[in-house]
Amino acid sequence: MEPLELFTRREILTVSELVGRLKRLTEETFDFVWVEGEISGLRTPPSGHVYFALKDRDATLRAVLFKRQSALLRFALEEGLQVLCQGRVSVYQARGEVQLVVDAVEPRGAGALALAFEQLRKRLEAEGLFDPERKQALPEVPARVAVITSPTGAAIRDFLNVLHRRDQNVAVAVYPVRVQGDSAAPQMIEALEDLAAWGWPQVIVLTRGGGSPEDLWAFNDEALARAIAACPIPVVSAVGHEVDVSISDLVADLRAPTPSAAAELLVANRDDLIRRLRALSGRLGRSGARLVKARLDRVESLARALGDPRRRLADKRLRVDDLLSRAGHALEGGLHRRARQVGRLRERALTARPERRLALALGRQRELARRLAQAEASGINRRRSRVESLESRLRALGPLAVLGRGYALVSDQQGRVLRRAEEASKGQKISVRLAQGSLRAKVEEIEQ
Repeated sequence: MEPLELFTRREILTVSELVGRLKRLTEETFDFVWVEGEISGLRTPPSGHVYFALKDRDATLRAVLFKRQSALLRFALEEGLQVLCQGRVSVYQARGEVQLVVDAVEPRGAGALALAFEQLRKRLEAEGLFDPERKQALPEVPARVAVITSPTGAAIRDFLNVLHRRDQNVAVAVYPVRVQGDSAAPQMIEALEDLAAWGWPQVIVLTRGGGSPEDLWAFNDEALARAIAACPIPVVSAVGHEVDVSISDLVADLRAPTPSAAAELLVANRDDLIRRLRALSGRLGRSGARLVKARLDRVESLARALGDPRRRLADKRLRVDDLLSRAGHALEGGLHRRARQVGRLRERALTARPERRLALALGRQRELARRLAQAEASGINRRRSRVESLESRLRALGPLAVLGRGYALVSDQQGRVLRRAEEASKGQKISVRLAQGSLRAKVEEIEQ
């Protein structure tokens, strides 16, 4: 049958043609759109491109953020983050999938800078960079201060005015850097490293005046925060106004709300310091006087308890004389007792006549030695006879004795002993061992 054509003739398209038409139609219709949704299935392959899906309660749309655009984001994309994406709708022809090619991303709710700040703050806090235990103590009265800032800004003028008004003897070195823009953070990192290598400053002040969050963003750089934490010299961060809080403030050893406040925190007012020293000196004098009085009272109390030492010394001398007298009598009595005991022992020794007992013991020893020598000689003779008897029996049973009775030992060329005629073959060379010497022979005939 002929195919039925309704209203128009039937047009047959290939898959590529249909998807191509959809791609052109989609890209012409949705050249520039804003799409709001929740990030799902976030992944970043080695190419550096970011793939994810935007979803809401009823639908899902695939999206891709290429590497160059992702590098411009001030915050990190996270699973479940609600975002607003600007881009172009396209059809990926190889799979026939509709996707959004994203050019820019904004977080919903908090701004991009606030989100980036919060993400970095949480990460560094988890690493312990904000812990008070790792922060260094500042010197009580610093004599050498280095300031990292713009040499033309108001921050350095405010800092120096307050510092020198409080103490003109503090030496200050200014390390000029940019404090705004993309090159600001690398310059401040280099300044920290140079000052640490120099070793001259006792304190480093990192400061700038107020500004917008974008202007102060260099002080939220992660590399700068790690450089501050690694600096061996105490670092004071004084960025912006009192309401401005940066990552540098959190990781620094001391945060000052303003550049002027940094100078006030570093150097006490000279008059205040003099009054404080005088107060401390007075307290020290009073404490010393009380301590000396307490020690004198203690000495007087001990002196009263001790009394007159000459009287106690006389008592000790009498005690010593008495002990010496008693020791002399005890020693004399002991010597007499030992002399009597020695006399009794001498009498007992003479009565026992030890020389007779010694002579009997020597005679007994000589008798035992003679008997031991006789027993040893007899045992040796018996064992010699036993060995000779065993040797004779061994010779009688040995193979040489058998050969001596006319027998022979026959073996092949490999040394195997032939015990039966069938083990040899005609023409085989054999060896015949006699009691004296051996023969080399050849088998001429075998008789079973």
